[in-house]
Amino acid sequence: MDIKKILSEMTVNEKAALVAGTDFMYTNPIPRLGVPSIRMSDGPHGLRVQVESGDNGISESLPATSFPTAATTASGWDPENLRKMCEAIGDECRSYGVHILLGPGVNIKRNPLCGRNFEYFSEDPYLSGVLGAAMVEGVQSKGVGACIKHFALNSSEKYRFMGNSVASENTARRLYLRQFEYIVKHAKPAALMCAYNRINGTFCSENKWLLTDVLRKEWGYNGLVMTDWGAMRDRVAALRAGLDLEMPGDTAYCRRQILDGVENGSLDIADLDRAAKNVLDFVDKYARPRDASPIDFDAHHALAAEIAADSAVLMKNDGALPLNRSEKLHICGEMFRHMRYQGAGSSMINPARLTTPEDAFKVHGIENYSVGDCDKIVVFAGLTEVCESEGCDRENMRLPDDQLALIDEMCQTGKPVVVVLFGGSPVELPFDDKVAAILNMYLPGQNGGTAVYDLLFGEKNPSGKLAETWPIKYEDVPCADTFGKGINEIYGEGTDVGYRYFNKHKIPVRYPFGHGLSYTTFSQSEWAKEGKTYIKTVTNTGDRYGADVAMLFIDGELAGFEKVRLAPGESKTVTITPEPRDEAIYSDDLTIPNEQPRFPVTLESPFVDLKQTFMGRIFYNSVMSVVRKQMKKAEKMPDGPEKDNAIKGAYFMERVMLTNSLRSMSMSAGKLFPYNLAEGFVEMTNRRFFKGLRKILTPIKAPKLPKEEQ
Repeated sequence: MDIKKILSEMTVNEKAALVAGTDFMYTNPIPRLGVPSIRMSDGPHGLRVQVESGDNGISESLPATSFPTAATTASGWDPENLRKMCEAIGDECRSYGVHILLGPGVNIKRNPLCGRNFEYFSEDPYLSGVLGAAMVEGVQSKGVGACIKHFALNSSEKYRFMGNSVASENTARRLYLRQFEYIVKHAKPAALMCAYNRINGTFCSENKWLLTDVLRKEWGYNGLVMTDWGAMRDRVAALRAGLDLEMPGDTAYCRRQILDGVENGSLDIADLDRAAKNVLDFVDKYARPRDASPIDFDAHHALAAEIAADSAVLMKNDGALPLNRSEKLHICGEMFRHMRYQGAGSSMINPARLTTPEDAFKVHGIENYSVGDCDKIVVFAGLTEVCESEGCDRENMRLPDDQLALIDEMCQTGKPVVVVLFGGSPVELPFDDKVAAILNMYLPGQNGGTAVYDLLFGEKNPSGKLAETWPIKYEDVPCADTFGKGINEIYGEGTDVGYRYFNKHKIPVRYPFGHGLSYTTFSQSEWAKEGKTYIKTVTNTGDRYGADVAMLFIDGELAGFEKVRLAPGESKTVTITPEPRDEAIYSDDLTIPNEQPRFPVTLESPFVDLKQTFMGRIFYNSVMSVVRKQMKKAEKMPDGPEKDNAIKGAYFMERVMLTNSLRSMSMSAGKLFPYNLAEGFVEMTNRRFFKGLRKILTPIKAPKLPKEEQ
């Protein structure tokens, strides 16, 4: 495309349309000038390609490979795993006509209760940056754009739509921005998605310091900046701040703001042109016809198992593992049959294949014996999607009570007990000293069952290392008393997060960052420094092929790593040259704002606050009834993966509604819930009935979209 010529010929209305999405997952085409549309898809560990537009569930998404989630792959400590995985995802994108994958998610795991931690890599920014960059490189090697998210300081779910992350500049730069900077500079992602929350009072979508001063001027980013779905607030302020694309779009209110702003001079046309040019560059680079090649789902299924096995963490082993085929096993726990293999929320995938542990055991003829004639007991346990999901934070760090009771009952038999764990976040392990072994699969993807079998029976050697600290109890976490307690999320602990905090204050943990056992043994020499380079030797001192990770820490922080795969007796020299350190001094000042009153209700109030008045309860119940109908419909479906996913989708929608704001609901719903209705709901909830009625009856008018003028 001749972008300069096209931009010069575009009308203001066409520019206003171009910088907004349409039909939930597309950019607006400009047919008159030959500008095509770009299609996006949720990720990041697979595709959620929707059959119809405007649906934030997953029940109607096309089959795709559900790969292990970021919480899992991070424990693999191998960027090559992420490259291979994302090359496969890129192939699936091309086959389905998807141009942009919405991922990876690289937010720092500040607190283990964050409901979306399964979608993020680590508590460490360097590890998150290296792995995130590998994902971007893998996807983009296939001509598909990647969109890193959620920029920035988005570390909780409960108040994510209106929350205010209050942090010093030093905390933000040293910990919560570093992984984004690494990915921007090393992998050059096609797009970056701003988060819903505010940072020190300013929403990310209109935060000039974040989007222009840091991202573009300091880091040199020249790609596209888009909102998360519904994260737009003030369209003119966002354009001034450096925000290009509003998603999902189809909001007459935002287009009206742009048109009026240009007309009355409150919006400089240069700011609109800059955003329009960035969208045109984006479209020009990534728009292409669909690849007709069929997806090799069998190969991708096998790859999912390979990565899951390489990423699983053997947390404890008193000699019970690997299992022997001649041993009689008592197998119990619901997740043996209904394996938890992916997270719940917008990243939920309709798996092209599904192999549970039960499936894999059946293929290999493994029988289930009663507790009385067995040699060992294997318990399959973990977090359910009721415990852990996008849209809400976990209530505690415990496994469900019924699972704890089952493990305790099995331990009382006196037989060796092996626990296989599933879930996207750390849990308290009160049974740790009672069981013989713990194999942590995290969320292993659709072929997790094969990986479980291979690891338990020694076909594969565990080599994962924890990418996050597992505390003994939640109360040991630095922000345990304040996390998720209000709209103002105070980052008072500064950079003392994860292993930094526990090491600095010498607080015992259940399992430390970097922990992971093997069926073989390794020795590592001390690091030797030669100039700016660090060197050590890793040797496999056991009798099995396996892998270990050499980790370099400088001043208490991870500065480099390499996964080493070795045959028995084999040695390898690891050479690491750390990234240059940021020697700048940033402010540690922290200004703590007052909590806002719950009444009167505003467009930024949590949706549940509507229940404070009679009219508000009417609006609240009418909206929630739609969600309840979705759940009832899901519960009536035949048993199987589709029903399970439909129920998960309904749970997700309920949580999203409960934690949403009327402003964000309108911005994400487009034509289904126009902005004037949201304003009217607020007025009526605040007992201004007739003012609210006038808002509802006065639609916001905007010209037709260019695609509608043909």
